[in-house]
Amino acid sequence: MSKLKIFFQHSWWVFAFIIGCMILFEHGLKHREALFKQLTGQKKSLEKEKEEASIQQANLQLQLNSQSDLAWQELTLMKGMGLVPEGQQKVYFYTE
Repeated sequence: MSKLKIFFQHSWWVFAFIIGCMILFEHGLKHREALFKQLTGQKKSLEKEKEEASIQQANLQLQLNSQSDLAWQELTLMKGMGLVPEGQQKVYFYTE
């Protein structure tokens, strides 16, 4: 027998081990790619939530800052409690 044939007969397990490692490595890469896509999607949704929360925070900060404004206080009393400033008349509209 040739030396090459004897070498392959005695070390077939090395080649099988290498092929098995390659298969496991490929499987790991596919799993990693799927996880990466999932995490990228979560990141995008969290960035969108953060942007919406930032807009809401800015609006609330504007409302908080405007509370010291007398015109804003008057408008809030008129809309929220239905109060009318002195000298003005309240008008109701009824629909049938």
